[in-house]
Amino acid sequence: MVSEFYSDNATNFVGARSEFQELYRLFNSTDHQSKLSRALADDNISWTFIPPHSPNFGGLWEAGVKSVKKHLKKLSNGLLYTYEELNTVLVQIEAILNSRPLTAISDDINDFTPLTPAHFLIGDRLTSPVELDLIDAPQGRLKRWQSIQQLKQRFWKRWSSEYLHHLQQRRKWQTSTENIKEGALVLLKEDNLPPMKWALGRIVSVHPGTDKKVRVATVKTTNGEYVRAISKICPLPIIED
Repeated sequence: MVSEFYSDNATNFVGARSEFQELYRLFNSTDHQSKLSRALADDNISWTFIPPHSPNFGGLWEAGVKSVKKHLKKLSNGLLYTYEELNTVLVQIEAILNSRPLTAISDDINDFTPLTPAHFLIGDRLTSPVELDLIDAPQGRLKRWQSIQQLKQRFWKRWSSEYLHHLQQRRKWQTSTENIKEGALVLLKEDNLPPMKWALGRIVSVHPGTDKKVRVATVKTTNGEYVRAISKICPLPIIED
């Protein structure tokens, strides 16, 4: 159960908090509360706002918004969309962002299921139907729906590559990083994966060098075991001991 919200000071957010507070006071003032009313009142979900005009206080979510804006602006430059078409693209991009793996759900070496932002929204992972690859198709030959799907696929290719690169960043000349451990759930760098399809695997063995640094590991996936260089393995953003 979510106990606290964080957001900026957008008027719609402030108005929503006011509505929730009014409902909370209403539930608490009723003599004969229903089971649902008591549950909502007992949760007392709080809502925290960052300072006005201070997006830097937003941290991770503002960084995500910035990334979406950057790629969407470059990909849609010169293209015109109706409100419904643009809304469809944004919903599909939202699904892509909410499909990213955060951490492992269990320690089972045979379990490749990650925890994603979608689990907090719908309680499960998001899926996407198989589509034709339209990334390199000429724009003038596409129908309107195909044009929207092409934009989504191009966004996925750019954003997922940037996201995996971010997970792999290592400040080896500034700080010492720990070796990847056996049993860890990781993302694999694979080319030409469709939107919302992440290559996941478990580290079953590591192969350290003479300096005790791991640069090669054996990864177990749903399709078998493979030896991969660390440059092709991306640790998840949340790693628990």
